[in-house]
Amino acid sequence: MNTRIRFAATGIVLALVAGCAKKEENASATALDTDAQKFGYAIGVDLGRSLQPVKQDVDIAALKAGLDDVFAGATPKLDDAAREEIKNTVARRMQERQQQERAAQAEKAKAEGEAFLAENAKKPGVKTTASGLQYEVLTEGKGEHPTAEDRVTVHYRGTLINGEEFDSSYARGQPVTFPLANVIPGWTEGVQLMTPGSKYKFYIPSNLAYGERGAGVKIGPNETLIFEVELLSVEKPDKK
Repeated sequence: MNTRIRFAATGIVLALVAGCAKKEENASATALDTDAQKFGYAIGVDLGRSLQPVKQDVDIAALKAGLDDVFAGATPKLDDAAREEIKNTVARRMQERQQQERAAQAEKAKAEGEAFLAENAKKPGVKTTASGLQYEVLTEGKGEHPTAEDRVTVHYRGTLINGEEFDSSYARGQPVTFPLANVIPGWTEGVQLMTPGSKYKFYIPSNLAYGERGAGVKIGPNETLIFEVELLSVEKPDKK
């Protein structure tokens, strides 16, 4: 999430939310009969959702007081500078909290990955390379091994160590082609062990995958990854 807090404080949002229920009224009892009531409620839901990331930092009574002051034409109790200062303070607090949470997540994932790989290495058929990459031959192919300079076409399925799938060319119904040098180190090393027609299962430690940065929403920091890879073809680079 962007470290800057996106406070929904535009005039239109304030105008529509200002008519929210009085403090003593139960929100569930608010009438939703007219278009104005329904529209106001819809905007309130949107505002509430936009504030979810900072809900622990927001006092709802003070939020309503700010709305009331604006529509009563009262002078805000915090001037422009004070409002900007508190928003920046909370933004920094959020960023620090996110960094702490991510560090804890990374430490946990690393420990779990190391424990998984230690046990996995004991399984029959699982081999471990000098880098720490583990692999298992599911189907052997034939022909030449690709090099890091080659382009390869593969089908693959990627999962976390808990079995959760995060990507699959099989699910998309379309293999992928890419330069072997342009992928994570575990892939670059592992696919070079294969020959066309083979299918391997790779167990890739985090330092050979996406490391502390992770990838997207599904792959967190320091995640150990599992890939089933089917090498369909190898394309040598043009030599001019």
